[in-house]
Amino acid sequence: QAAADPMSSSDAPEDGPKETSSVSQNISDADAFKILLEMKLKKRQKRPALPSTVTELDTEDGSKVYVVGTAHFSDSSKKDVVKTIQEVQPDVVVVELCQYRVSMLKMDEKTLLKEAKEINLEKLQQAIKQNGVMSGLMQMLLLKVSAHITEQLGMAPGGEFREAFKEASKVPFCKFHLGDRPIPVTFKRAIAALSFWQKVKLAWGLCFLSDPISKDDVEKCKQKDLLEQMMAEMIGEFPDLHRTIVSERDIYLTYMLKQAAKQIELPRASENEPRKYIPAVVVGVVGMGHVPGIEKNWNSDLKIQEIMSVPPPSTSSKIFKFVLKATVFGLLGYGCYRIGHRTVQFVLSMPATQSYLQRLTEVPQQ
Repeated sequence: QAAADPMSSSDAPEDGPKETSSVSQNISDADAFKILLEMKLKKRQKRPALPSTVTELDTEDGSKVYVVGTAHFSDSSKKDVVKTIQEVQPDVVVVELCQYRVSMLKMDEKTLLKEAKEINLEKLQQAIKQNGVMSGLMQMLLLKVSAHITEQLGMAPGGEFREAFKEASKVPFCKFHLGDRPIPVTFKRAIAALSFWQKVKLAWGLCFLSDPISKDDVEKCKQKDLLEQMMAEMIGEFPDLHRTIVSERDIYLTYMLKQAAKQIELPRASENEPRKYIPAVVVGVVGMGHVPGIEKNWNSDLKIQEIMSVPPPSTSSKIFKFVLKATVFGLLGYGCYRIGHRTVQFVLSMPATQSYLQRLTEVPQQ
């Protein structure tokens, strides 16, 4: 207020700044926290008007979790996320992202649209370096599916997560958590679950995906997210793959939501003051395809150690990796040979080269 006051320093009362300073010093961090918390609780709706895509879950200690089921390519889902956060004023917002995809929260729509459409050799090398040969190739093929949808709709993925990030920053004391299992773990476990021929068949289906998609198709898939539905159709005959990509992530997301829903400790004026806790309010933003699994696992005692382990590569994976490397090096060697052979033929056919060689043959005779 003092900084914004247009009144000159000569006109201001002498005790003004001193009074402001004394007031600010008398308010402790705990008092300031309580004031802001009270403002937040007053703004929180007792009976929030929630979209139909929201599922409400309760914990044993009274915390509430509002799971927003979204379609990853949908303007309607963005609005659902914003409305839910504004209505419930959460303490934590959990999104279906991991640390390997967090960059999409800070990128603008134009940059993301460009990035999603471009799948080049550099991205392939990075994916292989990060996840290994098989998992890297699988990740690139799934990115191709996402890029196909992006190109068809002209809409970058993850819009609902970016809206959740922006809206959470407007709520006092609201934390933002990444709730999905790391991509490398998911892909490595998925690859380990497939036989050699299943890997080939799945890769073939992903490579030749070209069906047209409309925005109406996306909205029709609000009961099951479009990207996950397309994946479900392709991996339907591989139950082990469905387990690693969908079911295991349902368990992981449920676990992270329950961790976020632990009671909140209120600040204390002194160490002697007893600890006080209040139930937490959490908003989860996940693909619609994960909502049934989260509901199913909500009341279960979850342990995620098993689904976080990466099994050693199978014999078929080792053979495929060896064959792939041999093929790549073989093609590179053959390419170098063909280029070198043609280059030599081209150089020898040049008049200047033939003239020079003729002179060389004439020198010994002279």
